[in-house]
Amino acid sequence: MPIIYALANQKGGVGKTTTAVNVGACLAQWGRRVLIVDVDSQANATSSLGIDKRAVPLSTYDLLVRKVPLARVVQHTGQAQLDLAPASPALAGATVELVSLPQREYRLRQALTGLRQSEGEGPDRQYDYVLIDCPPSLGILTVNGLTAAANGVIIPVQCEYLALEGLSQLARAIELVRRALNPRLRLRGLVMTMYDARTNLSRQVVEEVRRYFPKRVFNTIIPRSVRLSEAPSYGEPVTSYAPRSAGALAYAALTRELLVGDGCLQPVATNR
Repeated sequence: MPIIYALANQKGGVGKTTTAVNVGACLAQWGRRVLIVDVDSQANATSSLGIDKRAVPLSTYDLLVRKVPLARVVQHTGQAQLDLAPASPALAGATVELVSLPQREYRLRQALTGLRQSEGEGPDRQYDYVLIDCPPSLGILTVNGLTAAANGVIIPVQCEYLALEGLSQLARAIELVRRALNPRLRLRGLVMTMYDARTNLSRQVVEEVRRYFPKRVFNTIIPRSVRLSEAPSYGEPVTSYAPRSAGALAYAALTRELLVGDGCLQPVATNR
């Protein structure tokens, strides 16, 4: 099976989609076959990769509600090795429609069943990594993402005080899903985003999160960056839009850290 992570946080604007898109792009640049699954009705990951959410013939709505095969939904992006299962505005209705459907919490997991790490071409090719971009809520779409996340959940956390308030609620939700729906679910790590080195608040928030989640916070911190904010409007990851920017370099470092932790890459040797 590929390595499957859900990116989740019930608070919006914390860099969840930005992290999914740019980690996915970095993984692809490093030779991994990557699929991003957009299950947010805002379809920000879809737009960030240059795909018109209103023009997609099939989306994750069809995947979850109508059980259309994944291979028919997936589209190639403009980035080599990086594919997307796009979202569309129709996904907003899925929250209501899924309630009456059987095994509603397992729809995404069932759609991803059969993916293997192997050679292949075309929209049904196999993947090394699958990144699920969940909506900013703890509703049925996020539950689907957490249930399908075979290797854990990554939580982006904005370096702001209010971002701390929902973390305990999210941690409880993850534990409930682990007990009831996905025994393999674990917290892969927290990513501190939108860090402003000029403020004491950013540093204090990082320290507080590391105190409550020891050894669960990635060492790499994502800074505030104009280029990170601009890249989605051009339909590109920051790694191709501004590859030498602070944001691009930070996501490259985060991706290396992720690969090392997954046993997919040797750590960089350090001089003692």
